[in-house]
Amino acid sequence: MTIIILIILAAGLLFYLGGAVGIIRFPDFYSRLHPAGKLDTAGLFFSMLALVLYILYSDFSVASILTCVKIMLIVVFVFLTSPTATHAIIDAGFVAGLRPWTKDTEKETT
Repeated sequence: MTIIILIILAAGLLFYLGGAVGIIRFPDFYSRLHPAGKLDTAGLFFSMLALVLYILYSDFSVASILTCVKIMLIVVFVFLTSPTATHAIIDAGFVAGLRPWTKDTEKETT
């Protein structure tokens, strides 16, 4: 069971790493928000799933079950709010006049 927990935790860390690299490497505001949203939801899901399994595996009691329910409610809350916040930030950028990146934009800046 410990190996399964470590694999799930590594998957969460892989999403965190991929999202961080995407935020650094992508060319504009809009494309950087895509990995930022995925980093939140997928990374949090896998790392919290590993935490829930660890808690249940180490001590199966009513208190640990309630703790796991609280953790899963946090995951549900982030799943609902993260895409909404990302959409609001993109809408604010659009209203502020930020143009999406194109190859023509890259040629103008170089």
